Amino acid sequence: MAEDQQLVVIGDIHGCPKSLEALLKKLIPFQTATFVFLGDYIDRGPDSKSVIDLLLDFSKNVNCVMLRGNHEQMMIDALQTGDTALWFHNGGRDTLMSYGNKFTNPDLPYQHYHFIYNTRMYYETEDYFFVHAGLPPDMTIREAVANQQYWHEFLWQRSHLDVKKTVWEKKVVFGHTPVPEPLVNKYMLGLDTGCVFPNLPGMGMLTAAILPQEKFVSQQCLDYPRPY
Repeated sequence: MAEDQQLVVIGDIHGCPKSLEALLKKLIPFQTATFVFLGDYIDRGPDSKSVIDLLLDFSKNVNCVMLRGNHEQMMIDALQTGDTALWFHNGGRDTLMSYGNKFTNPDLPYQHYHFIYNTRMYYETEDYFFVHAGLPPDMTIREAVANQQYWHEFLWQRSHLDVKKTVWEKKVVFGHTPVPEPLVNKYMLGLDTGCVFPNLPGMGMLTAAILPQEKFVSQQCLDYPRPY
């Protein structure tokens, strides 16, 4: 990565468009950077549809990388198989409500289908590897990327949070696991600060990291679940 190339990385949004909009306004000075969104745009929050609308509009003028989270994967699986049990158990019904559907599969606009299905499993630069959840700490990045049977780990992995050392070739940047403040060490950078959980102690923030400086910009949650 060129020394002067900046990246802006944003953690889990989970259906909170007001919070996202406010954070993006704070990040206006960095809009020449590449923005990397770490997935989990939908579910649990009050308005997943508006989050995707906002991201689609934002990406018209800013270079963006949209990663897939486990919640996007659960939605894709539900749409493909018709089995909504796992998705609904993890906040999918809130997403349905944002599209005006209470009990059936969502009737998504084509652009939204395209957005969800075209999210990426990972993104990397010379110095960083970006993924939604993480990687097995005893597996190199090259090994994990080379074998797609391990790619489900990119969406669900958490075991790396409990180790002091990994074999990764570069720093891994991820979301997925809510933490009260960004998790930063030599091997990893965790950015899910629990925006959709404002009632949990220490949570309720949407956080962006400016790289390579590792400067953080946060926005307190402005969205609250609907009383369905």
